Amino acid sequence: MGEIICMDHASMTFRINKTRTSSLKEYAIARLRQQLRYEDFHALNDVSFSIQRGEVVGIIGRNGSGKSTTLKLISGIYRPTSGAVRTAGRIAPMLELGSGFDFELSGRENIFLNGAILGFDEQMLKNKYDEIVSFSEIEEFLDQPIKTYSSGMLMRLAFSIATLVEPEILIVDEILAVGDEAFQRKSRRRMMQMMEDGTTVLMVSHDLDVIRQLCKRVIWLDHGQVREDGETQEVCDKYQAFMAD
Repeated sequence: MGEIICMDHASMTFRINKTRTSSLKEYAIARLRQQLRYEDFHALNDVSFSIQRGEVVGIIGRNGSGKSTTLKLISGIYRPTSGAVRTAGRIAPMLELGSGFDFELSGRENIFLNGAILGFDEQMLKNKYDEIVSFSEIEEFLDQPIKTYSSGMLMRLAFSIATLVEPEILIVDEILAVGDEAFQRKSRRRMMQMMEDGTTVLMVSHDLDVIRQLCKRVIWLDHGQVREDGETQEVCDKYQAFMAD
């Protein structure tokens, strides 16, 4: 199969401004006087794991445990403060809703813009265009600027682009919780098909039923560190027991 994702002793630290200022002017003065106070926030601390090509892996944990930071490191949005993150495949990250879109442009224009950002060439997007539009179910709104779209419409468009251009690695952060129930079922079926075809999937969800249904392996993060990494049912059962205490 071969390794496709590797987190090698990766840490991520953010500097947070703790100085209370009520205006931009106060902030600027405090900065000029070197009176700003910062505090380090360690989002991830020495995290190591590897994922083999074709694996479907869920990441669980409480809010603030480092789940989304992990996905952003793997997607290349962040660079680790220390350690290394290596990937070996074309990645389609589905993280913040609407990321990679220009809200002033139409849905039609954003298919090509978002696809290009994901690294797909124009000819591939033209070949997949009708399929993307059909799957997204937003045909009648294609020429409207996406700033007029609902969150469900944005999710349908983002999901259709990311999954129909056949990435080698699909990264999903709670996005399947957005939109109507019928499209959620449809998008799950699409993901199941991708998994059967060998796409590597890494997903974050607070819905353990979704994790149990889709993932073969689960990584549980707690306070920026790996607490458990193993078979889905075992790790989910431990997590549920921990959360129930």
